[in-house]
Amino acid sequence: MNTLTIDIRKAEPRDADAIADVHQEAWRGAYSGIIPHRALTTMINRRGADWWANAIRRAATVLVVEIGGRIAGYATIGKNRARELKQQGEIYELYMRPEYQGIGLGSRLFKAARSRLADHGLKGMVVWALEDNQNALSFYTGIGGRDVAEGIEIFEHKALKKVAFVWD
Repeated sequence: MNTLTIDIRKAEPRDADAIADVHQEAWRGAYSGIIPHRALTTMINRRGADWWANAIRRAATVLVVEIGGRIAGYATIGKNRARELKQQGEIYELYMRPEYQGIGLGSRLFKAARSRLADHGLKGMVVWALEDNQNALSFYTGIGGRDVAEGIEIFEHKALKKVAFVWD
């Protein structure tokens, strides 16, 4: 019998290759057909292992969920960037490898990210998701997020709506 361990921890520079792989797989799965192909490819290619290693070294807060020694997902967190929203914390990104979606690991990573923000004294939290990303909308609604604001992101002259979910 094999026992798999699940660990959620702060990322280290040695995780950069795996995070870059998760980023590529998750973004292609989430945004193909939503974000124009060229813009999506450019965004993915911009964030290779060196980019992630530098982000981690620069003290960006990147959390990873590791299952059986393999990085299955990541989250980046910090202060809320939307001044019009009163929540102080923000999950900038939360992505899972497609094969690890739907089994509860994303929820565990979300809870860990939320807890880490609270530990840093940040009250409340916001997450933005593209309106066309139905999986993300369902996920954030399912874990209690309230849809409170909308915005627009432009990708190669294509305007896409985004939705802010908040937790107080």
